[in-house]
Amino acid sequence: MQVVLYQPRIPPNTGAIARLCAATGTTLHLVGPLGFSLEDKHLKRAGLDYWPHVSLNTWNNWEEFRQNLPSSARLIMTSARKGICYADHNYLPQDFLVFGPETWGLPENILEQSPTLIRIPIWGKVRSLNLSTAAGIILYEGYRQTGRLKSVSGQ
Repeated sequence: MQVVLYQPRIPPNTGAIARLCAATGTTLHLVGPLGFSLEDKHLKRAGLDYWPHVSLNTWNNWEEFRQNLPSSARLIMTSARKGICYADHNYLPQDFLVFGPETWGLPENILEQSPTLIRIPIWGKVRSLNLSTAAGIILYEGYRQTGRLKSVSGQ
């Protein structure tokens, strides 16, 4: 499984997701244009000293990212408001979990490039979860379903 952040805007969220990826051995893709510099102090602070342990790929734009995808890749798009519940999706190791910018989410032309759209149910008045929280929930569910969590239990 791999995590894709499409045009992320908030450095601490991206830093926290980088830390999540370092902790799980998950490749992180940042698809530009980014809303910050990779040298941003808030990005670095949120990722702590784990940045050397992140398998990071940066792409100038969506087209460049798509051109470099392996043929076996499955794009799993996320949304705050539509799609099936993330727990009802059947994850595979070749899934690329695609998250949109914090302020507006994935645009329709990107969502249309995958038959799979997932969401995390939200109750109450909150419009959406924090991006790093959502990435953690979905990534760990994917690893639970594919058996990866069993291979690391007891460490």
